[in-house]
Amino acid sequence: MTSVDEMSKVTPLMAQYFKLKAKHPDAILLYRVGDFYETFAEDAIKVAEILGIILTKRNNGGNDIELAGFPYHSLDVYLPRLVRAGHRVAICEQLEKPSKEKKIVDRGVTDVVTPGVTIDDTILDRKSNNYLASVHFTPKNEYGVAFLDISTGEFVVSEGNAATIEKLIDGFAPSEIIYSKAYTKDYQRIFGERYYYYGIEEWVYMFDYTREKLLDKFAVTNLKGFGIEEMPLAQVAAGSILHYLMSTQNDRTNHISGITRIQSEHYVWLDRFTVKNLELIRSSHDTGSSLAQIMDKTVTPMGARLLRNWILLPLLSPERIHARQDMVAYFVEKYFDREALEGLLKQIGDIERIASKLAMEKISPRELQQLRKSLELLPDILMILAESDNDALKSLGDKIMLCEKLKTEIQKRWLTIHPLFLQKEMSSELAVMQN
Repeated sequence: MTSVDEMSKVTPLMAQYFKLKAKHPDAILLYRVGDFYETFAEDAIKVAEILGIILTKRNNGGNDIELAGFPYHSLDVYLPRLVRAGHRVAICEQLEKPSKEKKIVDRGVTDVVTPGVTIDDTILDRKSNNYLASVHFTPKNEYGVAFLDISTGEFVVSEGNAATIEKLIDGFAPSEIIYSKAYTKDYQRIFGERYYYYGIEEWVYMFDYTREKLLDKFAVTNLKGFGIEEMPLAQVAAGSILHYLMSTQNDRTNHISGITRIQSEHYVWLDRFTVKNLELIRSSHDTGSSLAQIMDKTVTPMGARLLRNWILLPLLSPERIHARQDMVAYFVEKYFDREALEGLLKQIGDIERIASKLAMEKISPRELQQLRKSLELLPDILMILAESDNDALKSLGDKIMLCEKLKTEIQKRWLTIHPLFLQKEMSSELAVMQN
C-alpha cells in the first residue's frame, strides 16, 4: 500500500492507479493506458512471470516502479492465463476520450474476473459447468451452501452437516468458493487447499441482509415458491453470492431467474475418492479414458454438461431411471428420428451460455447471430418430440419456448449491426497483423 507521503510524490497517472488499486488490493489490476493494459509494482512482477513478458520500469515522480504490459487487443489471450494461474483480475478501462483540456482521463474498473465469476469462452470448459460456491459456517456444525453457474444461470442451494456439505462441494467441484473470513480456520480444516477460495467480510453473511438480497432479486415477498423458505442457512449462502456478484461488477443477472433446493434424497452422493477411483470424469492414467469420455456422444455443449452431471449424481428413483432409459430406447429404435434430431442439434450453439451473455450485455454480434440461427431450429426439434410416442419426450417438447419475438428482434437489429461488425473485425485483424 502506498503511503500518503509517497502519494504526494507520484505522477497524476500513477496517483490514479494507486487509488483504483486500493479498491481492489487482492486483484491484479489491468490498467488501460492508450492501446495497452499496464500493471505496476507487485502486479507487474506476477504478470511478467505468469505471461512470460518483459518486466521493465516506469518513472514515478523520481522513483522507478516495475511495469509489465501487453496490447489491449491481446486481452483474450492473456486474461485466461492469469485466471487459470489462480488470480483475480480487475480490468480498468478509460471511461472517456483523451483531450488536451484534461491532464488525465477518467478511468474505472469495469469488470472483475475470478475463477468462479466468468463467462469468457477462452476460460470456460464447454463440457463442464463453472460453479461459484458459497459456504455459510455456523458454530453448531450446521452449514448452508449455494452453487451458481453464472454462465448458464443455474442456482441451487442445500443445508447439512460438514460431511454433507463436503460431499456436495466435491460433487459440484466449484471453480471458486467464498466464505466469511471469520471462519478461515474452519474452511481450511474441511476443504484444505483443494479449491480456489476467497474470504469476504463477516457482515455479508447475516440472515437479514442476504434474505433481502434474494427477495429483491426475485421480486417476491417470501421464498416459499422456490421451496427454500424454511432453509435460513441456505438463504444466507445464496444471498452472499448475489452480494459477491455486485462486488465484482456482475450485477446484470436477469438470466438468473430462479433458485432451487438440491433434493439430496433423489441422488446417490459420491465422495471425491469414489469419483477419482472409479475414474468417472478423469482417468488416472495418461493414456486411459474416463467413463464420461467413453459415454459422451453428445453433439452440444449443453448435452455434455448434462451428461457429466448425470454421471456424478446417479438417480435413486427407479421410475426416473426407467423414464431416461425409455427415451434412450425410443431413439435407438427410431433411427430416422434420431438422425434428424442429431442433425438439428449439431447446428445449435451453446444457447445456455449465449443467453447468459445476452442478459449480462456481454454478447458479441457473432454470438447474437448464432442465437438467432439456433432459435430458427426449435420448431423442427419441437415437432420431432411432439410426434413421438414417448410421454417423457412429449413433456420435454411442451417445455420448449420458440421465442418468436426475440428471434424477430435479433433479425431486425442484425441488419444494423452487421456492417459495423464487419468493420470492427477487419480493424482488429489489421491491428493484430501490425503488432
